[in-house]
Formats: sequence, structure tokens, C-alpha cells
Amino acid sequence: MLSEALIFIIHAIFGFFASVLLLRFWMQCCRVANRNPLSVFVQSLTNFAVLPARRLIPGLGGLDLATLVLAWLTLVVEMLLIVMVKGSLPGSGAAVGVILIMALLMLLRLAIYLAIGAIFLQVILSWVNPSSPVTPVVSALTRPMLQPIQRIVPPIGMVDLSPLIALLLLQLLLMVPLAYLERAVGVGF
Repeated sequence: MLSEALIFIIHAIFGFFASVLLLRFWMQCCRVANRNPLSVFVQSLTNFAVLPARRLIPGLGGLDLATLVLAWLTLVVEMLLIVMVKGSLPGSGAAVGVILIMALLMLLRLAIYLAIGAIFLQVILSWVNPSSPVTPVVSALTRPMLQPIQRIVPPIGMVDLSPLIALLLLQLLLMVPLAYLERAVGVGF
């Protein structure tokens, strides 16, 4: 009972921090303005780790690899802590390799969930408050996913179906390739 509560707390704290780091990376990739409330929050929350990591991990082609590597390492630490709470230590190199790969798959899963959340938020904001200060940020984050779909499927009766199609595709990514990879890697774990 106590171990389940501890695992929940570990998952909540490390999952949240990895999500914020991944959001920072995504915002940088989409060139979101730094002067909005969400960007300021994300940067304030992650600067203590990202700024020193940038000295060790260089960027690549305009991508902030330090932030992405920190998100992955956060998930690695989360998995190691959970394994230790469950009472088993990864002694072999194979077990450590499985943890590293599973953390990468968790990072992909987290990225898909963030994309799904951003699409939902954009749809809700477009109905409820299109002039919200968060709307430009969410639009910038979802534009790379929705624009290719909008080129293929134009609005029907002034209704944009691209968010629905993107959500279906993201769900398929979660269900088929990602779930298959997780099962394949986690077989011996």
C-alpha cells in the first residue's frame, strides 16, 4: 500500500517535470514567442536544469538537445526509482538497457499525449475564448500537425475536421506502433 503511494508520487513529480521539459523543447521547435505567460512559466520552472545542461549538451540544427535529453533522463530516473521501490535493482546491463529504451518510449508516449492535449485545448479555446492569451501559443504548437491535414481535407460547411483527424492519427500511433514496441522491449522486464 505504501509502495503504491510512493510510486504514484514519483510518477506524478517526474512525469510532470518531463512533460514541462518536453513542452519547452516543443515550444522552441515551433518558435513560440517567449513573452507569453505559458512560455515564462515553462522557462522559469526548467531553467535551473536546462541552462547548466546546455554547457554540456550542444544544440543540433537549432534544436535544444539539452532539454530533450533532460526530459529523457528524468524518465530514466523515474523508472529506476520505481524499480527500486518495487524491490528489485537492475543489476545486469540488459536490465539497464531495457530501462533506457523504455524511458525513450515513455518520452514518445508523453509527446503524443501532449499533442493530443494541445489539440483539445485549441478546439476548446476556439469555441469558448478565441482571444485568450494562450491561443497563439497553442495554435503555434498545433499548426505543424494540423496544416498538412488541412491541405488534404478542407473545411466542410465551415467546420474544420483537421483536429478530429489528427486526434485519430495520434490515437492510432499510441495503439499500434508504440504499444507494440513497448511490449517487445518490456518482455524481459
